[in-house]
Amino acid sequence: MISVETYKGKAVTEHDVEIVERKGAGHPDFICDSLMEAISIALSSEYTKTFGAILHHNIDKGLLAAGRTAKTFGGGRVTRPMELTIGDRATFKAAGKVVPVAEIAVHAAKKWIKENLRFVDPEKHLKYRVILAPGSEELTDIFSRPGKVRSANDTSAAVGYYPLSPTEAIVLELERYLNSKRFKSRHPETGEDVKVMGMRKRDMFDITVAMPLLSRYVLSEEEYFERKDIVHKDMMAFLRTHSGVEKMEVHFNTLDERYRGLGGIYLSLLGTSAEDADSGQVGRGNRVNGLISMNRPMGTEAAAGKNPVSHVGKIYNVLSHVIARKVYEEVEGLKEVYVLLLSRIGTPIDMPQMASAQVLTDGKLRLRDVSKKITTIIEREMTNIDTFCIDLSKGRYQVC
Repeated sequence: MISVETYKGKAVTEHDVEIVERKGAGHPDFICDSLMEAISIALSSEYTKTFGAILHHNIDKGLLAAGRTAKTFGGGRVTRPMELTIGDRATFKAAGKVVPVAEIAVHAAKKWIKENLRFVDPEKHLKYRVILAPGSEELTDIFSRPGKVRSANDTSAAVGYYPLSPTEAIVLELERYLNSKRFKSRHPETGEDVKVMGMRKRDMFDITVAMPLLSRYVLSEEEYFERKDIVHKDMMAFLRTHSGVEKMEVHFNTLDERYRGLGGIYLSLLGTSAEDADSGQVGRGNRVNGLISMNRPMGTEAAAGKNPVSHVGKIYNVLSHVIARKVYEEVEGLKEVYVLLLSRIGTPIDMPQMASAQVLTDGKLRLRDVSKKITTIIEREMTNIDTFCIDLSKGRYQVC
């Protein structure tokens, strides 16, 4: 069933207050989401290579327990490694063939860490605990049923939207810049654990950034504040060039306090607070479009790590944003598009119980003139959902 209606609320840009958050690559929650997703991609690849199809798995129960470090100006050491717990369900055996699930999971996690966290040694700084187990017979049986498209393994709802507001775009682009190769080459003393919180009050933007400096590059408290000032100026220059916003304040590491030594500065040994301060968990980080936007409707599903061919908690979460963008780009006269997708367990994923597009027009457009075109776009994307799922299984869509 497809429904097209007028969105009854105001555009996000017309709200007096807007609040948007993004957790960056070194944040423990982002790490957890990314690792579980990397494992799902690796398992999907192995299942396809061995059996010609993606088999049942849901690697969406993960916990990164913080370790312990001893930091000093100029260095430090890890005194207790972080611990990564990898759960939930996977297929270990099919058609008489055994799949080395635990080995694949740990290898995928180590590979992601090595590629994304410069100073975390996946061999020395983490312990791995794999608690994956076979799935239930009924959910596993979904993958044995005939048909090109799998049945939904859950009754689940998802919502996506487009376009991003200027506040959302600023928060997203600032974090990406701070974790870019370009920025890290200029400021290697900055860690990957970046958190950006953006608040807009009417036309005034207030940005708060948390990002540690690395102890190996900082030899004194005085040097910390000198480097912090340089980094802050770089942020401001980037935002002046890329945001198009005139009224803006940027606050950086606001817990810092001079003359308190190591207790008054945000210093890190490895670049992530998971080294000794903060644990991470799947589903507590960014939504699938990379943001946590308080003024937008949000689902509660943790998409990362879920299988990409039957788990609608992942498929519909990503697809709702994809459809919203295509509706916005292909239909002139729209200000905002929201897409809601609802599955019913056991029903093929290309046949949602409800697909609802809620659109906010520019005031000139009549809904009845475009509702058929919007319906056609939704039908087209559902028809091509098998291709979408394959792309999803290969990591071609972000989920955090």
